[in-house]
Amino acid sequence: MRIPPRIARIGALGALATTLLIGGPAVAATPAVDTAPPAASATFSRLAVGDICYSDLPSQAHDTLRLIDKGGPYPYPQDGTVFQNREGLLPEHPRGYYHEYTVKTPGSSDRGARRIVTGDSHQEDYYTADHYRSFDLVDYGC
Repeated sequence: MRIPPRIARIGALGALATTLLIGGPAVAATPAVDTAPPAASATFSRLAVGDICYSDLPSQAHDTLRLIDKGGPYPYPQDGTVFQNREGLLPEHPRGYYHEYTVKTPGSSDRGARRIVTGDSHQEDYYTADHYRSFDLVDYGC
């Protein structure tokens, strides 16, 4: 009999309870090692996202956030487009929940790697300096 990983994680007591519920020999289960990648759930994603104080953002990110608050005009045609969260690092939401905006990079001849990604919730703004490899939720309280 194979004990589902969720049940096996609760140890010997869980094995005894499973035995009593479904029958079979009472064998203490060894903790399961979950080798599957975690699902892109809101709980996991929140853990994958760091925090950054508003005051620690580069000045160009402040400029971008002010433009977002004003509704534009934006310097790049891609600004304000739907961010699809293909990386799965941000909390899972329906398509159209997130939008991306360019944070200018001094000396860069193109858009660079820095972005602000906004969610539909109030002050749900994420900063990435590495083109979506990591995100920091902007903390406006520090």
